[in-house]
Amino acid sequence: MIDKLEIHHLRTLSALYQFGNISAAAEHLSVSQQAISLQLKKIRAILEDPLFVRTGHGMMPTTYAKEIEPHIQQILIQIHNIPLANTFSPQEIARTLVICATDYTQEVIVTELIRELRQYAPKVKVIVTNIEHVNLTKKIHQGSIDIVFTTSVYAPEGLISTPLFTEKYLCVTTNKAIERTHNLSLEQLTKHDFVIVSPGVGSFIGSADTWFEQQGFPRHVAVSAPSFHMAKETLKQSNMVGFIPSRLLPYDGLFELPLEKYPPGYQVVAAYHPGAKHDPLIRWLLDSIQNKFTN
Repeated sequence: MIDKLEIHHLRTLSALYQFGNISAAAEHLSVSQQAISLQLKKIRAILEDPLFVRTGHGMMPTTYAKEIEPHIQQILIQIHNIPLANTFSPQEIARTLVICATDYTQEVIVTELIRELRQYAPKVKVIVTNIEHVNLTKKIHQGSIDIVFTTSVYAPEGLISTPLFTEKYLCVTTNKAIERTHNLSLEQLTKHDFVIVSPGVGSFIGSADTWFEQQGFPRHVAVSAPSFHMAKETLKQSNMVGFIPSRLLPYDGLFELPLEKYPPGYQVVAAYHPGAKHDPLIRWLLDSIQNKFTN
C-alpha cells in the first residue's frame, strides 16, 4: 500500500517531525488542524502504524516513524531539487571567462571561485589578469573582460557594481620592540616607518594617508609595494609597520598591533557591463560569492 503515499502526505509527516504539534504543523502548511488530522489518519492506514502518538510533550514519533524519517526527508529534498524548464545548468556552459582582479581579490575571491568553477562548471576556462586602470572600461565594453573584482572607489564608471562585502584593515609588524600591552595611539604608531600598497601607479600616498592627516598625525611611508603579498614579505624582513586587509591575515611572521583608532575599511565589489546583467554565468558567480561572504 506504500505506493498510495502522495507528496502532500510526506509534507504532512515532515511538518509533524519538525514541530511535534498538529496546530503548529497546520500553521506551517497553511491548512486547518482538521486537515492535518485527516491526513495523518490516511497515512496511518497506508503505512499500518500509528506514526505519531500524543504525549504530555506533543506528538511523539513511533519507532517506525523515526526509522522512515530519513527516507521521507530525502524524497522531499530530491523533489525540491528537480530543475524547472530553462533552469541554468553551469555544467553545460562552455566558454572562456576573463576576470580582472586586484591581488587582494585574486587571493580572497578568485582562487576559491576557480575551484568552484572546476567543480560545478568544468567546461568554463578562466583567464585572470591583474587589475589595470588604463583602458579598463574600454576593454569591458569591447567584451575582452567579463568581470572585475576591485574596491568601490576604483570601480569604473558606466558599469554595474554589485557590493560583495566590506573589508577592514589591521596593523601588523615584526617589530617586537613596539609595546603591545595596550592599544597604540596614532601618535605612537606614526613614529614608525610604513609600508603601503600602491598597485599600478607606484606612489608613496596610500588610501589611508588622507585619513591620517585628518587625524593630525601624518605618517611617513618608506616603501611602496605593488601588491599585498610583497608588502607582507617586506614587513617580515624589516621593523616597519603596515596595514593589511583582515582576510589576508594571519600571516606567518607578522603579528597584529592593536590600535586606539583604525582607518576606514573599504567595500569590495564586482563590476561588469550592463549587458551582462542577465548573463546566467555572471549571476551564478555573484550568487556564489555573496553566499560565501554572508553565511
